[in-house]
Amino acid sequence: MFPGGDMAKLLQQAQQMQTDMMKAQAELAQAEVSASAGGGLVTATVTGDGELKAIKIDPKAVDPEDVETLEDLVIAAIQAANDSAKRLAAEKMGPLGDAIGGMTGGLGLPGM
Repeated sequence: MFPGGDMAKLLQQAQQMQTDMMKAQAELAQAEVSASAGGGLVTATVTGDGELKAIKIDPKAVDPEDVETLEDLVIAAIQAANDSAKRLAAEKMGPLGDAIGGMTGGLGLPGM
């Protein structure tokens, strides 16, 4: 079925990719990305895996008569930071995911 010992080589490659993926996931958990809304009035910081770490609100954004705008700015900043985190994850995990998908033949194996 696997002539010339290709099965052992395939398993070794799979183990290396798993190690690489775990390393990339750990790096994402430590990485932080920030994004702002309203020209910098609200800034959100999230980890590479999407955990919200901080919100900074410029005092100029606080208007007791217009809380809705501040709420919208907070949401926009968090969404922008999460988009940045997704792009970072795609950069780090993309090649690994493509390689693993190719090795498994797109079988949809758990964790692959």
